[in-house]
Amino acid sequence: MVDGLEELGGQGRTVTRVDLAESVYRCVGLSRKESAALVQMVLNELSDALAEGETVKLSSFGSFVVRSKSERIGRNPKTGIEVPITQRRVLVFKPSSVLKARVNGEAAEDED
Repeated sequence: MVDGLEELGGQGRTVTRVDLAESVYRCVGLSRKESAALVQMVLNELSDALAEGETVKLSSFGSFVVRSKSERIGRNPKTGIEVPITQRRVLVFKPSSVLKARVNGEAAEDED
């Protein structure tokens, strides 16, 4: 991880937008307000691209892909009654091999 983020990713800990902004503040040297604005701008760009149905690929991290699911019949697990599930779009994250290796404690070369 980036030096400023290493202490963020502990067992049972959630990394928040504020944590990211604080890390940018410490590592890059922008003001706290500028750091928060920068993090928000990046998240807005990602969100806008995904809302448009685009794939967002972050090298050495992974890809966010929007998939369309067609309408189908589901079943209520409690009652067993069939229920229609409407057509929708879902967001899927596919981690890169570099991220997978890192999560598993293995060494991996950065991919570009």
